[in-house]
Amino acid sequence: MDNTRMVFSSIIFLFYFLPAFLIIFAGARFSKTTLLVFSLVFYAWGEPLNIVVLLVSITMNFMLGLAIERGRPSGKHRFWVTIGISANILSLVVFKYTNLLLETAIAALGAAHLPISLHITLPLGISFYTFHAVSYLVDVYRGDAPAERSLRDLAVYIAMFPQLIAGPIIRYKTISGELHRPLVTVDRTAEGIRLFVIGLSQKVLIANTVANPTDAIFGLPPSQLSSSLAWLGLVCYTLQIYFDFCGYSNMAIGLGRMIGFTYPTNFNYPYSAQSISEFWRRWHITLSSWFRDYLYVPLGGNRGSAIRTYRNLLIVFLLCGLWHGAAWTFVVWGLVHGAFLILERIAFGRALRAVPRPLRHGYTLLAVAGSWVLFRSPSLESAGSYYAALVVWGASATSAPPLHRFLHADVMLALAVGIVAAIPVGSRLVGWAARGLESAGAMLAGAAELSCMAILMLLVSMSLAAGAYNPFIYFRF
Repeated sequence: MDNTRMVFSSIIFLFYFLPAFLIIFAGARFSKTTLLVFSLVFYAWGEPLNIVVLLVSITMNFMLGLAIERGRPSGKHRFWVTIGISANILSLVVFKYTNLLLETAIAALGAAHLPISLHITLPLGISFYTFHAVSYLVDVYRGDAPAERSLRDLAVYIAMFPQLIAGPIIRYKTISGELHRPLVTVDRTAEGIRLFVIGLSQKVLIANTVANPTDAIFGLPPSQLSSSLAWLGLVCYTLQIYFDFCGYSNMAIGLGRMIGFTYPTNFNYPYSAQSISEFWRRWHITLSSWFRDYLYVPLGGNRGSAIRTYRNLLIVFLLCGLWHGAAWTFVVWGLVHGAFLILERIAFGRALRAVPRPLRHGYTLLAVAGSWVLFRSPSLESAGSYYAALVVWGASATSAPPLHRFLHADVMLALAVGIVAAIPVGSRLVGWAARGLESAGAMLAGAAELSCMAILMLLVSMSLAAGAYNPFIYFRF
């Protein structure tokens, strides 16, 4: 990730941008113009040229929304929504998939190179704001929401900085009311701060800590990758990707709450799922529900024959994989999840429901974590080498570094806390402690919560001040 980009877990955002924004936003009586200006500054901080792509997208979709609504009486709204969806998807394809298409063409032709050479950079957050734009056009087409009459307000919906670059994916119809009348209160602001601090802690104290051994182990050549190291790297990455993205989502939801918007929940303890189907009801909820409502259902969903349902599932998860990245590893990752969902709809699913919960949980964790190898590996070849190290349990590798080199005290602590926090037992422990404090008095409970938030912020600040590793996995999507 380019270090010039502004991220929520950076010193410049936490101690300069965010305080300045909140002060000016409150002083301007929660002006949406202020929110839009700061959002564009936030985006332009790391994308000074690609902000043009964002602004063109906003303007184009504003005009298309009006054309769809005006074309409804004459029946031309279908034409305009088709144009709108095609234009948005074409933009995504050009910027995100041109390089993959060229590489595939080179391989198919057996040529060393093609006579053309393109170096197209991926605009930050284009996958997310394109899906926001498509949902807006479809909501207007379906009559679920009126077309936006204010270019500024549509720009706020698409470009507001808390959700601009990594979600959650917000439907226009669910936020249009708050878009015109944001609700900012002391209680909502306090809740937003709490969610933001929790997300920031998940990101900095857990995800960033386990990211170091993850990168080191996945970067080892096959000759140095023992099975024990491979499993350690996989456990670390399984926790890293969850707390990285869940932490970002919680920060975004918290920021949205502070400025008057209610963003949907994006994660609900996905690693506690008992099947892959349940996993996708808990993981990146706004993306999976987007694909369900705007692609799976229009394709026919499960209303036709079993074969058509399986086809629809494979199409959806093929595109889900491509949405995550322009590489064959993501394509295979998506197809693997689609295949598991199909298996769970046939005899295997009935057999799975008959086994004890621990076995169902173990199957789901193994399938999800195993698929993360594809997600993390730079190529199918490297993923194959990693799988080989995983499945040959106890295998050694020549010149393999010792396991303890990666298990520093902070990593072991992050792993322990991450495992507990990734399942509902962590939430229940916090709930029990909160109820115990409340029984001793509301003032004591409030003081304890405030102290916990202050301690977490102190630990986060110390980590960031030390220049700790601070990537965001989903920024590349």
